[in-house]
Amino acid sequence: MYVCVCNAVSDRQIRKEVNNGARSMRDLHQRLGVASTCGRCAPCAREHLMACVHEAERDRVDTPAGPQLVPAT
Repeated sequence: MYVCVCNAVSDRQIRKEVNNGARSMRDLHQRLGVASTCGRCAPCAREHLMACVHEAERDRVDTPAGPQLVPAT
């Protein structure tokens, strides 16, 4: 779905930018032009951004950091 109609920015593009490190509206503004024209998309974009950031953080915590050490017996 389009989040920013003026700049044709979709929810998928926002998710992709979050996966590439975007964490703020400023990041989305700089990378995608979100809310740079009329600004009506800002609340929806912020909501989607925060949901994606929360999901990315949850996935990062849930993913094992690496191989688990097994004590020698």
